[in-house]
Amino acid sequence: MVRRSSRNVGKYTLTHQSHKRTQRRPRPTRTTVTRTMVTRSQRAGLPGECFFHRLPSEVFDLILDNLSVLEISVFSMVSKEINRFILDYISSLAWKNKTIIQSFHHSTCLQQKSIIEHYRDLGVLFKRCTLLLPTKDRLKFIFSQFSQIPCFLLEHCFTPDCIGFSSYGVFLQTLIAGWDELECRRVFNFLSDLTNLLQKTEAVITEKPGVRWYQKLQLRLFCRHVLLDPWPNQPECQFWLMQLLRPWPMVSQANLLFILYGPLMPEGTFGWQDLVERGLPHSALWDMARAVLLLYGKLEVKGNTANSLLAIFEELIVIPRPWHVENVARLLVLCGSSLCYTVLASKAVNGRLLEVSRLIVYIILVCEKDGYHMTWAVKMVQQICKVFSTAPERFCFIQQLESMFSEVTREVFELSVTGNPLEDRETFQTLCFLLDSSARFHTKFLHMFIK
Repeated sequence: MVRRSSRNVGKYTLTHQSHKRTQRRPRPTRTTVTRTMVTRSQRAGLPGECFFHRLPSEVFDLILDNLSVLEISVFSMVSKEINRFILDYISSLAWKNKTIIQSFHHSTCLQQKSIIEHYRDLGVLFKRCTLLLPTKDRLKFIFSQFSQIPCFLLEHCFTPDCIGFSSYGVFLQTLIAGWDELECRRVFNFLSDLTNLLQKTEAVITEKPGVRWYQKLQLRLFCRHVLLDPWPNQPECQFWLMQLLRPWPMVSQANLLFILYGPLMPEGTFGWQDLVERGLPHSALWDMARAVLLLYGKLEVKGNTANSLLAIFEELIVIPRPWHVENVARLLVLCGSSLCYTVLASKAVNGRLLEVSRLIVYIILVCEKDGYHMTWAVKMVQQICKVFSTAPERFCFIQQLESMFSEVTREVFELSVTGNPLEDRETFQTLCFLLDSSARFHTKFLHMFIK
């Protein structure tokens, strides 16, 4: 028992001493290491600290040569130092010759789509790598890379199927997407100075129809493909259209609107005479209607008024001479109820009943030809009736409208009898449409009164 307890005491004592020894042992002195995080942009200010300063430029160029355009655009946002390296890299002649494609005359849709997508990627690259530059310096740097490409310049490329302007437009739209209105206005002014756009516009809108047709076609292609059509949303397209029209008086605005959106013949010339001599299908007038609606949607902005739009519209439908009434009616139908009512009501208030009645008859004819519901035309006539404040005025309007039905029917019949034999069938078909439209309109009209 004594031995056993002595062992226990020994064990306890040994353990206790070991514990005490551990507590009394002095701790070794440790060197405290403080780690400071230094970003690449901070290291750029420290001489000799940046990795890319120690890397030969040839090696860095080899790295960038193996990256796609989009990968370089992402890489440019890593730091200011890398951004400067990439700006120098894409300014080199070797990179421009390799990456900025200048061949836009491809026959297959796949090749065309590939090039346009490539210029979309270039827009992303230049948008990101110039993010830290002021707008003026940004534009100078970007467009210095593209200013000498022939297919991007007015009156420099004579190939009919060139996609240069389309590629340029996609690049510009990608580049400035999200910019505020002030910056976009600076872009427009910069492009105008770069391309002499205002001078070229003035040269063609002051000429008579049919003169300088190639310059007018070039202006149309540049403005449509570079400035107007690439924008999928209406507000952006409205902005660029207003920038193009703003410097000019009403008559010149109407001329420019026709150059930009007027009907084109299959051979590429403007359909000046066709608008005057015969009715055109709705496909020929759809672009024009879209442009008028863009202006109409901008009435409440920048001090525009309905009177200014009506003035432009009145100038437009007499270029080069007063249009065939069916074309005016079809344009109003394509523009929709609101604008159609605004034009007709304005004429009615000013006492132009004869003109209003003829337009309504042709609107009814267009509804029959193009397959629109006749109820729409009936409701439009009802709205015009409300413009007149007294019952005798409304009766006079209805009487004038019925007389115009008879007059237009007689005119079309006489044309079918004495017209060109080649056009007899078309004129006779128009007469049939007119008679059918008259019957359908009056049926709907009387039905509404009965209800």
